[in-house]
Amino acid sequence: MKTLFTTLALCGLGLTMSAQQEEPADTLEGKKVVLDEVLVQAVRVTKEFPITFSNLEKEDITPRNLGQDVPILMNFMPAVVTTSDAGAGIGYTSIRVRGSDATRVNVTINGVPYNDAESQGTFWVNMPDFSSSTQSLQLQRGVGTSTNGAGAFGASLNMLTDAFSEEAYAKVSSSIGSFNTLRNNVKFSTGLLNDHVEFSGRISRITSDGYVDRASSKLDAYFLQGVYKDDNTLVKALLFGGHEVTYQAWDGVTAEQLENDRTFNPVGMYTDENGNIQFYDKEEDNYKQDHFQLHWNETWSPEWTTHLALHYTRGRGYFEQYKEDEDFSDYGLEPITVDGEPLESTDLIRRRWLDNDFYGTVFSATYDKNNLKLILGGGYNEYKGDHFGEIIWAQYASNSEIRDRYYDDNSTKTDLNGYAKVNYQLNNKWSVFGDVQYRRVGYEANGEDTGLVDDTFNFFNPKTGVTFDLNRNNNFYFSYARANREPNRNDYESGSPRPEKLNDFELGWRYVSQDFQLNANVYYMRYKDQLVLTGELNDVGAPLRANVGDSYRLGLELDANLRFAQKFLWRPNLALSDNRNLDFYFQRDGLLQDLGNTHIAYSPQLIAGNILTYQPHENFQVSLLSKFVGKQYMGNIDSEGSTLDSYTQTDFNVQYVIETNAFVKSIVLSGLVNNIFDADIVSNGYFYTYDDDFSNPGTVTTIEGAGYYPQAGINFLLGATFNF
Repeated sequence: MKTLFTTLALCGLGLTMSAQQEEPADTLEGKKVVLDEVLVQAVRVTKEFPITFSNLEKEDITPRNLGQDVPILMNFMPAVVTTSDAGAGIGYTSIRVRGSDATRVNVTINGVPYNDAESQGTFWVNMPDFSSSTQSLQLQRGVGTSTNGAGAFGASLNMLTDAFSEEAYAKVSSSIGSFNTLRNNVKFSTGLLNDHVEFSGRISRITSDGYVDRASSKLDAYFLQGVYKDDNTLVKALLFGGHEVTYQAWDGVTAEQLENDRTFNPVGMYTDENGNIQFYDKEEDNYKQDHFQLHWNETWSPEWTTHLALHYTRGRGYFEQYKEDEDFSDYGLEPITVDGEPLESTDLIRRRWLDNDFYGTVFSATYDKNNLKLILGGGYNEYKGDHFGEIIWAQYASNSEIRDRYYDDNSTKTDLNGYAKVNYQLNNKWSVFGDVQYRRVGYEANGEDTGLVDDTFNFFNPKTGVTFDLNRNNNFYFSYARANREPNRNDYESGSPRPEKLNDFELGWRYVSQDFQLNANVYYMRYKDQLVLTGELNDVGAPLRANVGDSYRLGLELDANLRFAQKFLWRPNLALSDNRNLDFYFQRDGLLQDLGNTHIAYSPQLIAGNILTYQPHENFQVSLLSKFVGKQYMGNIDSEGSTLDSYTQTDFNVQYVIETNAFVKSIVLSGLVNNIFDADIVSNGYFYTYDDDFSNPGTVTTIEGAGYYPQAGINFLLGATFNF
């Protein structure tokens, strides 16, 4: 087995190296020391483990890193579907893996949880240009290994931020593109001072008008890092965050608008006193988020290493809305009389605020000797959130007072977890894996939408598996994982949600040779009380979910790397799946109907990705990237009115490095043309039903409706990076 793993490393498949190894010099940012990878050692896996995963390294990200968000840069990974509200990959973006939405993808940054504690979602818009400070990321599909934060029900994504640099550098990057997109950032490092201390940082600004009307983004971000290291110690202090101001594009378009006016944005629309349609110019989302992390890695002996992290996240902001004909009673206001006529409603502008704090600690200890690798770890995290609303203008103010709050809610969530993982090599052929986690979650809330909530969940999540090394080229694995997951805040709007349960079975084969690598796996994920997307949105554009009883996901995934003719690299992937709700019941036209086994919403049966790269010279490469996503339903009742058509996206990417011997060490020129065939792509939408019993008294008719989020046609980004 050791022979196979050595071969894997030589083939450059992203293996985690030991804490003391060093990578070759990087001409752009100095020498990288893999001691940093201890930060994610407890939550990442290698080819030794019976876990399905893919890695994405900085060198894979850099040629396309021209301002688009992290999910868009992950678009060509296996079983991944991405989308963008504004249609151009900047602003609000999201990701689905194996049909599971972002609330079910566990995300950690250096092992620290990033998912919002209440919604469980991941808002990349709050960390603009974060990919420019990312060293690598690993996407584990399925339950994966135990990690910190929200349970992984579709995948877990762990990100490692920039490693420290032994050599000083500075770099300035700029890119421009369609829809008045402009990205600028500056990065620097002092290099190691006195062989022990390094300071580095980045500041970024991204602006874009968006593809959709008025779907503009103004995004500011920063990343600061201080490092102390010696032979056995690494201490890192990180401060990073962002401020986003985006014009809302949450409502999508109707089928008719999709056909005749794809870029139409209904958000902010109102009728003025003369009966003319207007759009409020400040219908925007305005949010700041700051993160602090302190990491201490220590190597106590050749066998023992430890990692301790403290973290704190501060978030605050609001979204602003113009609302017509709002009832006074909904805002705690009294009806008034105007010119002798009673008045019970008014036009107004409101702000709905979030003000929250998230803090805690994560820790791990690793023992690695001979045939045994043991990891003990866990964490404790606490979230405190205030939700409140303000009226900042009203046509008729009734009895309101300045700075009145028409609602004022708060919530608290605690998350305690501990885990033990062991991987033991029995002989040259077989190794066994075991992983047990206990997680205790407490949630309290008092919102009008949630009602009074005081729930405590105790979850036990075991995982086990085996790996078989047939020979130096072939490696097989099988694993079983149990996962449990609590409802999120929005789930309480739908009534009394139950926690979800998942049994995940994974069977895989890995083949490795000098010029060809293949990963193949089959999975069966069986759910109980799965909270699936209904296709509907709440009043602030958040997706709603509901428990559906029994359901499953069954699939086959293939991905490969093939190098040929010395200058070509081909990286195709394919995901085939069947995703079903079992014995699904739905009330239609006033009658409860058994629809049988229906498709799970937002779960295409076919997803295929492809990257073909031609590199005639080490400083020049061109890539053709394509993505096919099959037909999918936006609801769970298999209604043809809820379908998203299949689509194909093809991108073209080029990078050229100009080496110099001057003050500027090198200039990197990059170009990206997205959707080069100008396809009409709709990657996301929503579906709703309601009962109409007014048009025909005595009868009930179920009405269906849908909305769509179109993506941009052909568009481009051009960039230049100056390395000093």
